[in-house]
Amino acid sequence: MEIEIGRNKRGRRVYAFDDIAVVPSRRTRDPQDVSINWTIDAYHFDMPVLAAPMDSVVSPATAIRMGQLGGLGVLDLEGVWTRYENPEPILEEIRTIDAASATARMREIYAEPIKPELVTARLAEIRAAGVTVAAALSPQRTQELYETVVAAGVDLFVIRGTTVSAEHVSKSTEPLNLKKFIYELDVPVIVGGAATYTAALHLMRTGAAGVLVGFGGGAASTTRTTLGIHAPMATAVADVAGARRDYMDESGGRYVHVIADGGLGTSGDIVKAISVGADAVMLGTALARATDAPGGGYHWGSEAHHTQLPRGNRVHVGQVAPLEEILNGPSPVADGTANLMGALRRSMATTGYSDLKEFQRIDVVVAPYLAH
Repeated sequence: MEIEIGRNKRGRRVYAFDDIAVVPSRRTRDPQDVSINWTIDAYHFDMPVLAAPMDSVVSPATAIRMGQLGGLGVLDLEGVWTRYENPEPILEEIRTIDAASATARMREIYAEPIKPELVTARLAEIRAAGVTVAAALSPQRTQELYETVVAAGVDLFVIRGTTVSAEHVSKSTEPLNLKKFIYELDVPVIVGGAATYTAALHLMRTGAAGVLVGFGGGAASTTRTTLGIHAPMATAVADVAGARRDYMDESGGRYVHVIADGGLGTSGDIVKAISVGADAVMLGTALARATDAPGGGYHWGSEAHHTQLPRGNRVHVGQVAPLEEILNGPSPVADGTANLMGALRRSMATTGYSDLKEFQRIDVVVAPYLAH
């Protein structure tokens, strides 16, 4: 539905997760009878959760712990773990730095060159633990480092940016040819963010195994304030799920996974992301609240130290519980920030659905929640 903004412009009405709710069906189930398993390519997971490739969320240790708990930790190969032999003092400095000088100091910290030997060492550490190895690069760094990454033995490769397109136009640099790159790579690729039907459909046509949905929606992002760009997530995920459906018809049945990435602060947001079509979720803030997260109660992304135009902050998100309790409980709080998977199971059981694919068909209502 388009709304008239003024005589010269109309805009489509779109919805965030706070604007919608799921509706119970005619049956209920026991939570223990509900499956939240997720499979992408040859890799099976006990929960549909990826830990976002951000230094405040994923270290090699937390990537290993995520794998042991049944999820997937994605290591940022442009973070402190590949720039510094011992990044712990650097992380401690970022946690304690004065807010007024945080952007300038973080620029200095992340100006340290990425060292290919550290890329190899960090991925080897994760692989030695026997869990699925996933790592991320921005589109700008992918050409430079992907051979090192693949040689190190990565299982899933993530190309993640604020927005990623299948057709990047540049007069000064040779852009990454996503379709050629993915075709020649021996590992499945997850790529994004995308926030529209058309952008997602083009990414699916490159051969990606999964598409990340989101655009500056996280708690540490100021993209909307800085660039005026924002994609309310309920509509964005539903649009990209529509692209997945149409691409299946176009490709003769090839299924591309839709992964919601942004605006997922509570367990209720995760429930609603899957209800509008997501196969899995990529969590940043929700996992940065873990007492064993490397951010130590703080959260930041790569946008916070951009050399020309920072579009993010280091934000204090607090600490709620250890990672295991954040994901699987028991929850020490009643605000949806812990036992995320227990809440997903209970929501599916309460509304009568037995697995994630079924739950994507649940009825949804527009019911803006205004009591903030």
